[in-house]
Amino acid sequence: MKYFAVVFFTVFVAELGDKTQLATLLFATERQTSPWVVFMAASTAWVLTSAIGVLIGTTAERFLTTIPLKPIAGLGFIAIGAWTLWSHYAGR
Repeated sequence: MKYFAVVFFTVFVAELGDKTQLATLLFATERQTSPWVVFMAASTAWVLTSAIGVLIGTTAERFLTTIPLKPIAGLGFIAIGAWTLWSHYAGR
């Protein structure tokens, strides 16, 4: 249960305010579309992409046991953050 809470909180915080949530928000503003249709479509898409991530992660774990994936992913996130900050301030 503790691991469930860690995964839930991490994904929940990561998804807040991201481009997917903003796209869903924009779709929900369409008056001719039911909010439930938007909710179900977005939820289904998220579940499917999560299932693909779990499948790829489970498969990768079998073949990449000697490669430190967490530090590589962490460095990737840092690089994306640095690039985002640089592109923001370089435009000024």
